[in-house]
Amino acid sequence: MKAAVLEQLGESPKYLDFPNPEVKSNDQLLINVKAAAVKNLDKLRASGKHYASYTELPTVVGMDGVGVLEDGTRVYAQGITGMIAEKAIINKHRYTPIPDHLDNNTAAALPNAVLGSAMALKVRGEIKPGQNVLINGATGVTGLLAVQIAKYYGAKTVITTGRNQETLEKTKALGADLSISLKQNDDVIIEHIKKVHRETPIDLVIDYIWGKPIELIITALKGGGLHNYTHKTRIVTVGSMAGEHISLSSGVLRSSAIEILGSGFGSLSEEDLQSLSEDILPEMFQLAADGKLKMELVVDSLKNIETLWTQKIDSGKRLVISMEESL
Repeated sequence: MKAAVLEQLGESPKYLDFPNPEVKSNDQLLINVKAAAVKNLDKLRASGKHYASYTELPTVVGMDGVGVLEDGTRVYAQGITGMIAEKAIINKHRYTPIPDHLDNNTAAALPNAVLGSAMALKVRGEIKPGQNVLINGATGVTGLLAVQIAKYYGAKTVITTGRNQETLEKTKALGADLSISLKQNDDVIIEHIKKVHRETPIDLVIDYIWGKPIELIITALKGGGLHNYTHKTRIVTVGSMAGEHISLSSGVLRSSAIEILGSGFGSLSEEDLQSLSEDILPEMFQLAADGKLKMELVVDSLKNIETLWTQKIDSGKRLVISMEESL
């Protein structure tokens, strides 16, 4: 079979022939892969800089994808073997069927973004209808999806922040009620968020960038001291594009009703991940099939994987590798 084969950590995968994967137990199924998204985690594992980097080389890259089972069922699944290939092995009990009217490329791109948006909003953020939600760093693929899902879950007001003004405008087209540019002076950002918080108390912050921007948001949300009651705000951090560390004083937490949580594989229980596969992901697939969730994709052929691997993709778009020869 043809596959994206990693021969050495730190290099780009190459379009090569590779032995067909073999089913080795009754819990495994062979899948004919149709499309697989390339995510930051895929690249980190291939770089050798991630704790889950590949240890046996050569190997096929790609954690998940969309394909067809032997009985003709189209499914999304994580791979036991690499998924950026014509064939792969998946767990017989861990896949999600795909609605008829949802294309393979969108179905391949959605799950990772759903993990970072729907799970952060619903499971960790416990969003409720009528709440006001701020999405910090909303100009990436996952942030743009979070805007749409927050509205679907009943958010009254969605506020977005980001540095890319053009993409910030896109968040409004997707349902955001107002946006705040992070390219402004720090004091201006803080005062803008304070004003919004006074007029539309922020219940939930979904954070994709951490670092200095979340410090500014916390400063804007903190309480005013004795006899000055504050609004309870839950901050759920999903990413750290602006830095892994922040400065946070004990006094800020003592003078506010801020809760800080994380959302990622390590923070989700087995029951949470089962709900993702059986409930949340099918629901999001159906919304996308109905045209109610939108993602911008860059779709290209498996044969171009080596150059695509290092190609700069706009932060608001997801690269999808198609196994179809017609591209």
